Amino acid sequence: MNNNKIKPQVDFKVLSRVMKYITKNYKFKLFIVLISIVLSTVSSVAGNLYLQLLIDDYIVPLIGMQNPVYTELLHAIGTMCSIYFVGVIASYVYSIVMVYISEGTLKIIRDEMFVKMQKLPIKFFDTHTHGDIMSRYTNDTDTLSQMISQSMPQFLSSAITIITVFISMIVTNIYLTLVVIVSLIIILSITKLITSKSGKYFIKQQESIGKVNGYIEEMINGQKVVKVFCYEDRAKEKFDKLNNELCEQVYNANKFANCLGPVNGALGNVQYALLALCGGLLAVNGIGNVSVGLIVSFLQLSKTFIRPINQVSQQLNSVVMALAGAKRIFELMDEEPEIDNGYVTLVNAKYIDGKLTETPEKTDIWAWKYLHSNGELEYIEVKGHIEMHDVDFGYEENKTVLHDISLYAKPGQKIAFVGATGAGKTTITNLINRFYDIEDGKIRYDGININKIKKDDLRLSLGMVLQDTNLFTGTIKENIKYGFDSATDEQVIEAAKLANAHDFIMRLPNGYNTYLTGDGASLSQGQRQLIAIARCALLDPPVMILDEATSSIDTRTEKIVQDGMDKLMNGRTVFVIAHRLSTVRNSNAIMVLDNGKIIERGDHDDLIAQKGTYYQLYTGAFELE
Repeated sequence: MNNNKIKPQVDFKVLSRVMKYITKNYKFKLFIVLISIVLSTVSSVAGNLYLQLLIDDYIVPLIGMQNPVYTELLHAIGTMCSIYFVGVIASYVYSIVMVYISEGTLKIIRDEMFVKMQKLPIKFFDTHTHGDIMSRYTNDTDTLSQMISQSMPQFLSSAITIITVFISMIVTNIYLTLVVIVSLIIILSITKLITSKSGKYFIKQQESIGKVNGYIEEMINGQKVVKVFCYEDRAKEKFDKLNNELCEQVYNANKFANCLGPVNGALGNVQYALLALCGGLLAVNGIGNVSVGLIVSFLQLSKTFIRPINQVSQQLNSVVMALAGAKRIFELMDEEPEIDNGYVTLVNAKYIDGKLTETPEKTDIWAWKYLHSNGELEYIEVKGHIEMHDVDFGYEENKTVLHDISLYAKPGQKIAFVGATGAGKTTITNLINRFYDIEDGKIRYDGININKIKKDDLRLSLGMVLQDTNLFTGTIKENIKYGFDSATDEQVIEAAKLANAHDFIMRLPNGYNTYLTGDGASLSQGQRQLIAIARCALLDPPVMILDEATSSIDTRTEKIVQDGMDKLMNGRTVFVIAHRLSTVRNSNAIMVLDNGKIIERGDHDDLIAQKGTYYQLYTGAFELE
């Protein structure tokens, strides 16, 4: 995209969408705001008009009197103060209500963003940096909040003020009004010129903020790697480049925007002096029935007329920036959600008189609830029989990464995938989970096409232990219960014991109530991995996927973790991805992949006997990259 072609115009489609959130949820409060703004504006204009009466009828007659009486003047001043006081109260009311509307609207938008984010496919998160996504929740919502709470009431107040004051000026004196109109044309021309230059940079600024946040998030997550590879200087150079780009956009935007106020202020002063001169000439020459009070009142009206124009011009860039942020928010909300046409569900079941029947309580048996097209309801016990037939897949169109993959895993079997990085091992497990959908072929689970199984139910039946363990802020107990909130303490402890995690947990100061932050940074990699295994053990899924679960831990810890995984794998269908071939020797079948194709298959002894790629990998003739 050529950023030089960005036009700093108000995106009325985005603005209309923002307004729908406000009008839908805060109609009554908007009515209060509108009434308050009208009262505030009318109060200001009425005060300016009353100034003429105050001068001509109460002050001028007292000039030269030997014993002036100020009673009526004081009453008039009191009336004028009352008029302005009403405006102050009205301004306070609409300011407070608009803050409530702003924060309430942003709460609704953030809620919808988060709900929508849960429905997005894995592909979205694979193609967007986490920092950029976070920027939509923070910087973009902040600019939108400022627009709703400040710019919108300012625009509304300014519009009402301009219309009211303009009518009042025409009624008061048409000659002086013409002077204001000429000055206004000059001010608007200069305002348009300045905002056209600054607006495009405000849009670029929001994009640059997203890039900077994305890079910072990457550096925080990869800080150990940065230090290990002594990449600090190069990381700083890249950050400086991104930060300089952001600084340049902010500078270019604000160097024009910040001069707008002083320039318009100076022009307003010139107009003020010009009005005073013209008013004086009209009064001296007896043209237009101009009095001293009228001149003073008109000068105040002109200031009231010009002020909102200056305020609107200053707010315009904020609006452009806020709508640029809102557009990024709506882009996330408009992303296509993960499609799920499945209708086969996962239920707890038990056998009654030899017949599989659904039951509400948790049992040791899971079943697929399959409603056939002819209306027949069938319950199929979940065994963990996985088959792939002639599967092709590519992350991008016309770029196939898996070619003609066929395999089967019988219930209770351990299937291992071996191959170099990028061979397609993790991709196969992503397809079983339906993180991505295949282009061609079929995947069956207990004889059911997985496209017919609801994704949530499919994934509930698949336990995963990944190389990168994700722990969440909370206690160890809460982390183990992450997929099974209703689990009892006894069930949690039993799962931890099965995973070999119980002993180290009990050595912690608060045991299972030990509070974790920062993805469990206070624990070792092996301890975090054991908690992940315990999490899967508690869920008790019939199928397990272990994606290089021991590749980042030491050999001694690996034995403990491997023992925990062996207990967990007992009696389940298991898919294992491993770089250490010693961990897959006892697999029922080993699939050797290369460039998205299965080039060898068989158990350890068969593959060693073949003396092919696996044999060379195992004996060290080749090494996995």
